[in-house]
Amino acid sequence: MEERNLRKTRVGKVVSDKMDKTIVVAIEDHVKHPLYKKIVKSTYKLKAHDANNECHVGDTVRVMETRPLSKDKRWRLVEIVEKAK
Repeated sequence: MEERNLRKTRVGKVVSDKMDKTIVVAIEDHVKHPLYKKIVKSTYKLKAHDANNECHVGDTVRVMETRPLSKDKRWRLVEIVEKAK
């Protein structure tokens, strides 16, 4: 059980739920530019496993890294942090 605590977790917003048991989560990352020191915002998308199809577009969710579930899915839904309004 200790090993599970070391897995990466991310919090992001659901941008697509059209696939069966799969959601696409957009994660926003802030990185300081090495030369100009400006904070640059970048967004990347992950496919995550949603076993019960309980997430919808706009929800804020927490996902955890897991074994490969398909060609693109390497993450699974842990919890819904906030439902969309």
